[in-house]
Order: sequence, then C-alpha cells, then structure tokens
Amino acid sequence: MSTVVLVAALIAAGLVAGLFYAYACSVMPGLARGDDKTFVEAMRGINVAIINPVFMLTFLGAPVLAGVAIFLNPGPRPWVIAGFACLVAMLVITGALNIPLNNALDSGGDDYAVVRANFEAAWVRWNILRAVVSTAGFGCLAGAVLTRN
Repeated sequence: MSTVVLVAALIAAGLVAGLFYAYACSVMPGLARGDDKTFVEAMRGINVAIINPVFMLTFLGAPVLAGVAIFLNPGPRPWVIAGFACLVAMLVITGALNIPLNNALDSGGDDYAVVRANFEAAWVRWNILRAVVSTAGFGCLAGAVLTRN
C-alpha cells in the first residue's frame, strides 16, 4: 500500500508542477501578448474554470498523499518528507499570494489597464515560485520512488 500511495503522490505532484510550468512558459506569455481587456477577462475565466473536482483532487491530493506516504513509507523517508514540505509550500504560496491576486482581479472592476497592472507581474512571479517549489516536490518524491528498497 505504501508504494501505491507514494506513486499516487508522485503522479499528482507531477500534474500540478506541470500545470504551473505550463502557465509559466506558455499561458501567461501568451496572454501577455493580448490587450488589457483580453488579458483580464481570460484570467477571470480561467480562475473560475480551474476550480473543478479534477484540479482540486490533484492540487490538494498531492500534498495529502505525500503526507500519508510519510507514515506508510518504510523506505527513504527524508525524500518523502522533503517532497511533502515542498508541496505544502506550494499550497501556502497559492493561498497566501496567488489566490488574493485572483480575488483582486475578479473584484477589480472594468478599468482593465489598472486591474492588469496590479495583477500580472506579481501573479507571474508567484506562479514561477510555485512551479519551482512543486517541481522540487515532484523531484523529491521521484527520488523516494527511485531509492525504495
């Protein structure tokens, strides 16, 4: 059972890290090419669409499964603990930094230039950080899987 939980945590972490990576290298640079209204309305739509069961299962499931794996994994626990810590950091970054920016974007009104100026650079910066942290979490969990006896 411990291997199943660890591999499930690894897969969920990979999906989350890949999502944030895709935002960093394609979604946000693509939206940056658009005008202010297009950028703001697209991000508003994305922020609504992403709150769905599939995303939430992986986004919350990765750290929960990694946490469970700490207690079930008789093997290289330091890798699992490090992966768990990185995935919790990703949750904290998202909750403390990205979500408040999303909320401000949603309630920012229709002065698209101002709304975008208050959102884009900060959100991109914090997204890159959570991409790095979640990728590190994925890497640590991969290390745990690869070094299991």
